Amino acid sequence: MHKRTEPRKSIAYRQAGTVAAVAAALALGPFCVENAFAFKIFGIKLWGKDDTTDQVSDPVHYSVDFKADNLDKDLKEALNDSSMLVADKDKAVSGDLGVVVKARDDRDRLIATLYEKARYGGVVTITINGTPLDALPPTPAFGRSKPVAVVISVDPGAVFKLGKINLLGDAARLDASRYGLVRGGDAGSLTILKAGDKMVADFKNEGHPLARLDKRDVLADHSTNTVDVSLKVDSGPVAPFGNVGVTGQKSVDPDFIKRYARINEGKPYSPDDLKKASDRLRKLGVFSSVTIREADKLAPDGSIPTTIEVSEGKQRYFGVGAQYSTIDGFGLQGYWGHRNLTGRADSLRIEGSVSRLGETTDVGQLDYTAGITYVRPATFYPSATFTAALKMQSLHPDAYDANTVTGSGSLAYEINDQDTVTAGGEVSYESDTTDAFGKRNYLTVAIPLEYIRDTRDNKLDPTEGYRAAISAKPSYEAMGGTVFSSFEGSVTGYQGVGANNNVVFAGKLALGSLIGANSIEDIPATRRFYAGGGGSVRGYGYQEISPYNSKGDALGGRSYATASFEARVKITDTIGVVPFVDMGSVTDTIAPDFSDLRIGAGVGLRYATPFGPIRLDVAVPLKKYNDGTAYGIYAGIGQAF
Repeated sequence: MHKRTEPRKSIAYRQAGTVAAVAAALALGPFCVENAFAFKIFGIKLWGKDDTTDQVSDPVHYSVDFKADNLDKDLKEALNDSSMLVADKDKAVSGDLGVVVKARDDRDRLIATLYEKARYGGVVTITINGTPLDALPPTPAFGRSKPVAVVISVDPGAVFKLGKINLLGDAARLDASRYGLVRGGDAGSLTILKAGDKMVADFKNEGHPLARLDKRDVLADHSTNTVDVSLKVDSGPVAPFGNVGVTGQKSVDPDFIKRYARINEGKPYSPDDLKKASDRLRKLGVFSSVTIREADKLAPDGSIPTTIEVSEGKQRYFGVGAQYSTIDGFGLQGYWGHRNLTGRADSLRIEGSVSRLGETTDVGQLDYTAGITYVRPATFYPSATFTAALKMQSLHPDAYDANTVTGSGSLAYEINDQDTVTAGGEVSYESDTTDAFGKRNYLTVAIPLEYIRDTRDNKLDPTEGYRAAISAKPSYEAMGGTVFSSFEGSVTGYQGVGANNNVVFAGKLALGSLIGANSIEDIPATRRFYAGGGGSVRGYGYQEISPYNSKGDALGGRSYATASFEARVKITDTIGVVPFVDMGSVTDTIAPDFSDLRIGAGVGLRYATPFGPIRLDVAVPLKKYNDGTAYGIYAGIGQAF
């Protein structure tokens, strides 16, 4: 047991997905010295040269003058954003002909943008060194004494409106206004393209797998500045799913793939079912790519055959990581895993960690964790997943010392795409647990139960939706004959506002209660409630928020309530700023009484990556404990919640 004797300044926390995961991801990434011209972080060059000229044969530089005085602000921005001449003005092209090719491609882009803005009479003129683009010889030669001068001029013309709208074939029964096609309305090319695609998609959603757009005619009348549109759709017959084939697999059982995809023969055709099948197969982690293709004609029995095309990724993996905290010293982690142990995408993962290196010279006071986890999808039912785990820990936080061995097994059942229920069993043995109440052993049998509803649009970086979870864990501690249960609930919500969700408001509320047992000391220390740290109330140390006795020993509580609020503001496409406030209370009563509410506030940085945002948060406690944590710095992958 460790009492606080000096202010603690946390720069990391010991929960899953912390800076160690970042270190592992970076450490194992590909690296090539020969191509390392410069080192950048968050898009900012720190050292080295960043010049691509040497990589282009016969490099030619150019300057570009985009004349846009006659354009309104929105059109000017749209044209400027679509121009690759403007975007790449600081990059060399290959040879004199490279300038011409780039200019011709840019003219097509700019005309397409004018059409998107319903300006079908617009004219784009590009000159190179004063010569119109179409007047240049087949093999032009420009002087190299200075950059080649490129001038772009745009006459936008009038804004066109929709004129006559003709829906033909099976589309004749549709309401054109549902697809944004209204006489006198927006005639932009994207509006017309999306309307035809949406009509086909709607017929497919009604069970017509062969629906297609037969005709899309667009006629611009320059005398009236209107656009007449004709769209013809052939819906084809209604058909159910037919035979499902699998190709590309090597070691994964094809029958398992078909079963887990849940594209059942005879079931009504649905593009949504195909997308869901592709998503769930991809989430298994076994395949580097998944594509589901429909046949271009029906089978003799009137069904639509489908083929699941997969490409298997690496099945064995390993990783290492490290972290540092002024509280806990250095920490090291390592893991090894197999994603397809028996050919059914069942996974095995072995992991271990040691922390508090350097914080203590006593090897016995280091924190150790070792575990093995087995996950088997499609157990009993295609939508059921079995998980078994064995975990051993030797932990020494401020509140207690505990050596634990925990074995567990559970079955998770997906009710639908959003709802999952889980039930299982758990046996945990804690030996020589030392806390404020002395030294005890605990043997606890529990039945974990959980229900989760998840409507988030993105698991690592959501912009809308919510996640709600309710859990109960009836338990029996055999050493003392104590019956108790823990009940916990949490909800997180997200709402994006502004263009492209440039600001996302996020909130989280969590509650917990321990019922049963005559005294808190009869409940294992690892099952009592604490708060503080990167996973709950930032600004406070890990498990720092707790009831204390008169000697300053943390006791753990019977109930807790925590809440967090964030405003996730994008500064650029990759960098964001997040001001936040966290609060929490842990009490020795069955229900939180908020008599000792602790609040932390701070600001964080986010850097977007393909595998989720990297976060760095700095927080301070607004109601600091005596000799408690002065501030906290937290790093990890993914948003805080």
